[in-house]
Amino acid sequence: MRGWQRRYEATNSILPIPMSTRSRLALTHGVRYQQAADGSNSNTTATNSNTGATPTSSLHMRFKQMAVSALAVTTVLSQFSLPEPASAGMLAADPVKNANALLRYALPIKNQPIRRIQKELEQISEDLRIPGSKSLGPVAKRVRFAASTLDKEEKTIRASFAAANVKDGDAAIAKLRAGLKEFQTLIDNEDKQEVPIKQQEVLSYVGDIEQAMVDGFPFEVPSEYANLPQLKGRATLEMKIKFKDPREDNATGGLFKIVVDGYNAPVSAGDFVDLAKKGFYDGMDIQRADGFVVQTGKPSGGEGYVEGGQVRRIPFEVMVEGDKVPVYEETLEDNGRYNEQPVLPFNAFGTLAMARSEFETNSASSQVFFLLKESELTPTGSNLLDGRYAVFGYITEGSELLKEMQVGDKIEYCKVVSGYENLVLPKKSAPAVVDEQPSSSTE
Repeated sequence: MRGWQRRYEATNSILPIPMSTRSRLALTHGVRYQQAADGSNSNTTATNSNTGATPTSSLHMRFKQMAVSALAVTTVLSQFSLPEPASAGMLAADPVKNANALLRYALPIKNQPIRRIQKELEQISEDLRIPGSKSLGPVAKRVRFAASTLDKEEKTIRASFAAANVKDGDAAIAKLRAGLKEFQTLIDNEDKQEVPIKQQEVLSYVGDIEQAMVDGFPFEVPSEYANLPQLKGRATLEMKIKFKDPREDNATGGLFKIVVDGYNAPVSAGDFVDLAKKGFYDGMDIQRADGFVVQTGKPSGGEGYVEGGQVRRIPFEVMVEGDKVPVYEETLEDNGRYNEQPVLPFNAFGTLAMARSEFETNSASSQVFFLLKESELTPTGSNLLDGRYAVFGYITEGSELLKEMQVGDKIEYCKVVSGYENLVLPKKSAPAVVDEQPSSSTE
């Protein structure tokens, strides 16, 4: 048994915050805290037998029990003197919430001109909040800036292309230049409704330019994880959902498009892509849907994917901004880095992460969850999940379907549509895991 696969001693934690903070919470707000701990609140007695997770112990319910209003939450947290969230580059003033934007920012590149173009074009979303045609002035200014920067800095941008990607990069530059000209025409015609569509189109070209700058895989995954599948790049998957009964407007289901990011979470993403390719998720039920997360991946009669007679365990994994290699085996809190920002944060509706036992960091296997981020626990850029659960991708299309999903809905299929060539399979089977792990959850 590898060291990271050992059983961790369970503690009586309520929220994933430092024990010193939990102690002050118990002393200052003892009644509410005890109710949250022992489930004495009459509204929290149900259990979810499909996932092994009990609402009485979920982060969401506990948080609501400890603070009945946003004001109370603010007061409680300020009393604890919790550290302020990191003021990371892309999240400094106005945190990025769009899944595609997060994935663009997460690419391992350092070209400043293309990043400036991206930033200006991303900010158009904020400009469009200005009512009426008044927003078109700021939008036009950003489009002109992007076009001017592209013209002035094209040589610098092209210099960052990987040798094997120059042709693709040049094609993307040509598309971006043409798209920006069309964008300006839309603005001149005051066609505000078409602006967000054109914005996403030109940003897709920016993403293609940035992808052309990635030269191979940026780091070596630690050798102790060589027995696990690893995604050395990105992959796109399609997941089809069938509702157990019709929903609003007689909807019977829908499709997700998911992008998983091996540049920042190669082991977690590799596990998911490998299982999807094997058809592991096909026909599987949605096992938790509580308005906080949508969770699946627990096989019948087990806790995770069984390989060689043993459950395949995945170590905790998170890339921190500024690091060259992910942090493994310890959460950022346990690592003393709780004030730092993950490259893949829980910012977007439909963030995809590994589910695991609350008290055993390295107990993930096949269970995953999608975050529905309308929650007191998950304010963008400052939440209780970043650095504690391993994010490895985002729903980039169809995330609104999450709101309609219920326990018992079914995954018709989850298939890899591109990027499978980036999956590196282990040459040897996974070693035996001798200790039995408890139920995975996002508690």
